[in-house]
Amino acid sequence: MNVKTDQNSRWVLGGVLLLCWMTNAYSQDKTLFNVRQQQATNTSSTNRATKSVTPSGDFRKTELTRDFISEGVAVADLNNDGKPDIVAGYYWFEAPNWTRHELAPSRAFDPRKEYSNSFLNLGMDVNQDGWDDVVVVDFPGKPGFWFENPKNNQPGEWKKHILADSVGIANESPGFIDIDGDGRPDILCGDTKKKQIVWLKSPSKPGETEWKRFALSKENVPGTEIFSHGIGYGDVNKDGFNDVVVREGWYEGTADKASGNWVFHPANLGEPCSHMQVLDVNGDGKNDVVSASAHALGVWWHEQITDEQGKIDFKTHLMSNTTAQTHASIMADLNGDGRADYITGKRYLAHNGHDPGDSDAPILMWFEFTPGREPYYKEHIIDTDSGAGLNIVVRDMNGDKKPDIVIANKNGVFLLENKISKSR
Repeated sequence: MNVKTDQNSRWVLGGVLLLCWMTNAYSQDKTLFNVRQQQATNTSSTNRATKSVTPSGDFRKTELTRDFISEGVAVADLNNDGKPDIVAGYYWFEAPNWTRHELAPSRAFDPRKEYSNSFLNLGMDVNQDGWDDVVVVDFPGKPGFWFENPKNNQPGEWKKHILADSVGIANESPGFIDIDGDGRPDILCGDTKKKQIVWLKSPSKPGETEWKRFALSKENVPGTEIFSHGIGYGDVNKDGFNDVVVREGWYEGTADKASGNWVFHPANLGEPCSHMQVLDVNGDGKNDVVSASAHALGVWWHEQITDEQGKIDFKTHLMSNTTAQTHASIMADLNGDGRADYITGKRYLAHNGHDPGDSDAPILMWFEFTPGREPYYKEHIIDTDSGAGLNIVVRDMNGDKKPDIVIANKNGVFLLENKISKSR
């Protein structure tokens, strides 16, 4: 073999080894990049939010930190003093002065270069020992886990437990929902390995730590890819059983929540979105679906309609183009009128500033619904310098019996105290 050929061979071998190393080490990031590119296809400089908005003044904002430490957030009484604390990833902020503590070693992340190690959070007493714990949903496709509360008297980091035999949690907006009606939140998501809609049941007896996996759908079904966007839970066809909605359609629920055979009904429920909410928007007696664009521009309500054969489908109506990348939503009665309102906000620097509108003002907003009175909703701006992350928490944080809002994202961690007058 001559020198030139030998050199070429070494270059080829080196290239193959480098490719293998990059594929193995960065396979998730590469997949994420490809998915993000596809999702951003419909996002251009012509459809980014451009209108000026002004906050209503109905909320008082407290800035806990401007560090990017998590895009998930939770509320829990971690030191058992009767005051709700705020959790953001591996950190918690002790009420009432919001003193910062660590659950486990972590750091602040660069919002223009990195994702965090915490995408969604949930606060609950997992093992029912009387002390609240912290559930963390990590990067899409990884298994979730929970930190066990050391009860104030054990130094060092909190003990970490993996959920449900390391089920890789698909869908970027898994739901913290009480699926079985036992009063405790479970996790509704996709299983990345089997491409199946599942729910992870939280431990039901004191002392238990095992989260159990139950399948709702068959395997290899829509809405279960690693970076799928949009999932929700509600009674679409008003038969008394909650169904699962994804943007490609809905899975018809039955009494058996472990059957793995819920029938899928294809339907058009819009673009890749965040948490999908099921409610009757226009007051016609049929349940509709509300969703918000995860990586483009738009908040919509999808009106339930039926064709001549009685098949359920949906007609999409634009509610808002105030801000893009509304990657989280939650329902809560903010104004005390007895109806749940829709809360969403911009995931600031969602793709580290690489998409059009990624770094626009981080707006947080809510919609009150007016069934029977068109256009059936009214938009309100909460704040223009907080936004939302990948999940939003609503809870009375100050004891005034009004639901407040807690968020964490690449812009920081914030508490928005509700000052809305009930006479509105």
